[in-house]
Amino acid sequence: MPPMTPFILSSTAFVFILGAVVGSFLNVCIFRIPAGQSIVSPRSRCPRCETPIRWYQNIPLLSWLLLGGKCAHCKTPISWRYPFVELLTALLFAGIFLTFGFQPATPIYWIMAAILVTVTFIDLDHQIIPDVISLPGIVVGFLSSFFIPWMTWLDSLMGIIAGGGSLLLIALTYEFLTKKEGMGGGDIKLLAMLGAFLGWQAIFPVIFISSMVGTAVGILLIDRAALRPVPINYNLALARERLESGARRATLKLPRELDLKRGQFRAYLMVNLTPVMTLDL
Repeated sequence: MPPMTPFILSSTAFVFILGAVVGSFLNVCIFRIPAGQSIVSPRSRCPRCETPIRWYQNIPLLSWLLLGGKCAHCKTPISWRYPFVELLTALLFAGIFLTFGFQPATPIYWIMAAILVTVTFIDLDHQIIPDVISLPGIVVGFLSSFFIPWMTWLDSLMGIIAGGGSLLLIALTYEFLTKKEGMGGGDIKLLAMLGAFLGWQAIFPVIFISSMVGTAVGILLIDRAALRPVPINYNLALARERLESGARRATLKLPRELDLKRGQFRAYLMVNLTPVMTLDL
């Protein structure tokens, strides 16, 4: 982390505001993409009275507070999740900036964080991870490897194969043994995307830790009456949180060949906040 000079503090404040603005746009994506609606038009409006939201009623974080969490026209309560997504994205953007500073990796991992925020909340609501997000994410992740010093295109390509291939193998094995589908294709593509951004070295720690954490989380989240499956996106993301808790290789007891390069590991940890704060939604 760089020294907290006035320039760094002001830059971080700007990045925080930028992240909140991006988070406001992500709210639109989270709501409209599963519904097959355009994320560009029409303007944001109240879902109940359909009154268009004026620009001063759509200021990230502030407008929700000033409006008392209600629509200015019909007074319908506005979910607290809208400012939460804005705050979460702002914190992720600021954290990434403070970690990587002024280098190409910073906007790349901003994109990654934005994708993870979006798919996490869509997965929470609909238990899907849209291809329109994950497939372009794989391409962007691979292309980004040409601009990140600690990544090579081969690391990224192997990450795509290891991420998508490993979950595909698990899914096919489970389906063969149980004659039931145990994992959606969106989860496979999501892990392939993470491999594209982070390299193959990050994949196996994610799978291992997400399996352990997912067991505990599943007990808390499964609706026993409906036997509703728990999105694996929870588990993959919580694995990232656990990696921050045990950031040293010795703590994780990873074999040396799976040890992450320093830059990759820092990038890996920066996205851990995305789903950890969404479990009670």
